Amino acid sequence: MSDTKDKTLIVLLGPTGVGKTEISLQLASNFACPIVSSDSRQFYRELKIGTAAPTPSELARATHYFIGSHSIFDTYNAGEYEADLMQLLEKLFQENDVVMLVGGSMMYIDAVCNGIDDIPTVDEETRNRWKTIYEENGLEYIQNELKRLDPVHYEEVDRMNYKRVLHALEICSITGKPYSDFRTGRIKERPFNILKIGLNRPRPELYERINARVLKMLEDGLIDEARLFLEHRHLNTLNTVGYKELFEYFAGNWSLDFAVNMIQQNSRRYAKRQLTWFNRDNEIHWFHPEEKEQIITFAKTQLQK
Repeated sequence: MSDTKDKTLIVLLGPTGVGKTEISLQLASNFACPIVSSDSRQFYRELKIGTAAPTPSELARATHYFIGSHSIFDTYNAGEYEADLMQLLEKLFQENDVVMLVGGSMMYIDAVCNGIDDIPTVDEETRNRWKTIYEENGLEYIQNELKRLDPVHYEEVDRMNYKRVLHALEICSITGKPYSDFRTGRIKERPFNILKIGLNRPRPELYERINARVLKMLEDGLIDEARLFLEHRHLNTLNTVGYKELFEYFAGNWSLDFAVNMIQQNSRRYAKRQLTWFNRDNEIHWFHPEEKEQIITFAKTQLQK
């Protein structure tokens, strides 16, 4: 990628439900810039309601990338995203001084800002062994194994995503070291400036918004949307909050009320993990989403430096 140090990537991040979409559209309007999503669930075109994807009217207010760009049947990871984004940014920066990266998927934001660490390749035997352990003992067992072998990564990973837990355990097995040891934190230099703006709310306010948003998703048809993909529930892309709980309801394992409560609870837990991750980054400048004018003024001031 050619040197574009006079160009800036504004990274607008924050926990789920905080209110990133509206702020991103206002910033995009002020800087006449495109928006690139770093919400890994919004990549999937089939999942609209449960991922709170921008509406057609919101999409019309700015040029968007990586919204509905993939199918749930595609396999896609943060390493591929890093490669794709670096190519896309080179093109976008030819026409724009500012590009916005918006979302809350921690590893995907890290991939763009810092680069992905080189993780050892897992052999088939190790992969199959841990898969069998999971199938025979269940999720809680492998969660506890990860807590024992790598307590650092245990606190960071989405522990409800069994594939991510298994991958960390596989790396622990083949190397004899914690998976977190391979997350070196070695930052790849990027040929553009990065300005990180974080959005947050007081915890009770954030949780109230998350609970209300789940109810709004149900009103908008989340149950029908999830039912469409019931036969594909084994896909990793569907092992995500809002869908996996409704699959339990469809299977008769949970009542609808319990499933809804679990969607709200798991969404709040995810928000807490996001904030734990983001709070380690002292380059993030934090604002309340209602501080719109302050955010815009701050961004303009930083871009003038």
